[in-house]
Amino acid sequence: MPRHHMRRAAWRSPLSTRSGGRSSFPMRFGGLALAAIVAVTGCQRAPSGPREPSDGNRVTVVCGATQEWCEAMTAAFTEETGIEATFVRLSSGEALARITAGKDNPEFDVWHGGPADGYVTAADQGLLEPYVSPNASQIDAKHKDPNGYWTGVYVGALGFCNNTKVLAEKGADIPRSWEDLLQPELARNVAMAHPGTSGTAYTGLWTQVARHGGDVEAAKEYMLRLHANILQYPKTGTAPGQMAARGEIATGIIFAHDCVALQDEGFTDLEVTFPSEGTGYEVGGLALIKNARNPVSARKYIDWALTAKAQEIPPTVRSYQLPTNPNAAVDPRVPDLNAITLVDYDVEAAGAAKADLVAWFEANVAQAPRE
Repeated sequence: MPRHHMRRAAWRSPLSTRSGGRSSFPMRFGGLALAAIVAVTGCQRAPSGPREPSDGNRVTVVCGATQEWCEAMTAAFTEETGIEATFVRLSSGEALARITAGKDNPEFDVWHGGPADGYVTAADQGLLEPYVSPNASQIDAKHKDPNGYWTGVYVGALGFCNNTKVLAEKGADIPRSWEDLLQPELARNVAMAHPGTSGTAYTGLWTQVARHGGDVEAAKEYMLRLHANILQYPKTGTAPGQMAARGEIATGIIFAHDCVALQDEGFTDLEVTFPSEGTGYEVGGLALIKNARNPVSARKYIDWALTAKAQEIPPTVRSYQLPTNPNAAVDPRVPDLNAITLVDYDVEAAGAAKADLVAWFEANVAQAPRE
């Protein structure tokens, strides 16, 4: 039976409540340049060439979060288990492309981090192996695939990362709505990554569909209007925040926790705001690659990554996502997403529409001249 026939009719995430007074909110989240080069624990490279099943004492991860996050997670897993973990850091679109290209000879065992709609697409293409970890029982049903194709490890909401100094110089109001991004004063002073390579940017694109009640044409019209104010569409989702931090633009459309990390690094001109009409959100995924060379070690990695202990690692490297394990401590720097207006983000629909929407964006927005 095709996978899409086995899914829930729709996966929508209302606010969820954590016990013990910890903060909570719905599902979905996470280098100055795309780390398309291999970055691995112990400075080793990911294996290349033919890959025979080995079940050896190693695991290779394609990682969709920040470089520092990927390094911290794989290093901690190796230290705790003795299993050698290597990784390649890629944005979501590029990770999906690499997994697709290697489907007959997978170079990765696990996909870790990056928005879940990319995992939905991968599962639909037969690229993931269902695996229900014993630790997945601790994760809210809203944050995982019911058939075990992926499980969420963190959550975060999309926001605006604003350089208040640049905004003042341009005479622009600080954006507090999607419509505010269309101010003429912000011409060439907004950045969003390309949704073909960045899961963050695709979250932004699908958010326009969601906030227009599923009206794809209205969403497209908004993106065409916004294009006049966009300076560029970089490859990685965090790049617009870094551009704002350097004063190259006034506002970057990124996940809020990435702007908080930049504030934590000392960029005091930055301020996070959220659009009043509603914003999108992500759940960072975790999945077993189909025909993985090291399936036993891969399952051990997945089991570990779902533990509270593992999910408390990211804040140590300035990654302030909300953990999905309810027993994990929540860092006080994690944005209070209960206070934010959120759109009804249907990750299954987002994943199903991704190829067509990205193709439209590439042909009609990214290549369009600016007024």
